[in-house]
Amino acid sequence: MGEPHRKEKPIPNKLKFLFGGSAGMLGTCFVQPLDLLKNRMQMSGEGGKTKEYKTSLHLLLDIVHKEGLLTLYNGLSAGLLRQATYTTTRLGIYTWLFDLLSSGDSPPNFATKASIGMFAGVCGAFVGTPADVALIRMTSDGRLPPDKRRNYKNVIDALLRIWKEEGVRTWWKGAVPTMGRAMVVNAAQLATYSQAKQYLISVAHFHEGVVLHFCASMISGLITSAASLPVDIAKTRIQNSKTVGSEKQAGPVQVVIGIIRNEGIFALWKGFMPYYFRIGPHTVLTFIFLEQFNAAYRRISKND
Repeated sequence: MGEPHRKEKPIPNKLKFLFGGSAGMLGTCFVQPLDLLKNRMQMSGEGGKTKEYKTSLHLLLDIVHKEGLLTLYNGLSAGLLRQATYTTTRLGIYTWLFDLLSSGDSPPNFATKASIGMFAGVCGAFVGTPADVALIRMTSDGRLPPDKRRNYKNVIDALLRIWKEEGVRTWWKGAVPTMGRAMVVNAAQLATYSQAKQYLISVAHFHEGVVLHFCASMISGLITSAASLPVDIAKTRIQNSKTVGSEKQAGPVQVVIGIIRNEGIFALWKGFMPYYFRIGPHTVLTFIFLEQFNAAYRRISKND
């Protein structure tokens, strides 16, 4: 996660929230197909069933052949709402706390940045969980038999039907692993992104700019993906399952143990490639758009 630029006229907090969410939403428009592939791969072989797809490319070709190219954007409305809630909250809280804890022109130390990053991630994850549940279900629907598909029209229809059919508490199904994933992702990204940038500048003679940000994000994304994917697959399995009455749902630890027992330990990293290629580019795109929004605000406010 990048550090906010300090300017003479600070950007109002409400605009930090707005810019952060808008940047995340624009980034999602580019990476939504990777989210769908990742979720389908994670559901493949659930419960010890025969693995449906050998690779993400096999899955991609199968979806395009059987369901059509536009299917790759199923769940886009849920993806956009997730960014509007999760990223808006996460980046808004992070930049607010960053400025609050800065001393004069000195930014917070690394430990403080890591702490506020994880706190902001947990808050954002909790707020974004309802949209995340809808996203998981909408992107996974096409793999089910026709008579078992939910056929949500859009994210609003999904949320209303989940509330009506399974209860409003289902909106926050999988909230614990979702928040746990957010902590892992934010902690890993903060540490590895900064280190990757320093390494590329010192060893490979990169200069500050989009190319450096992209390369550092891809290095960071590799480590972040490996660390957070087991939590993510548990979250996906929990959120995709239907809530039936007062039936007790399996927790994330039980889900992980079940995956290892039935599918093998490497099943915890199913969908690694689409997950990895989503994290890096989405991070870069989000911050490119965010910087453009910030620059536009500064230009406009300068002319006022």
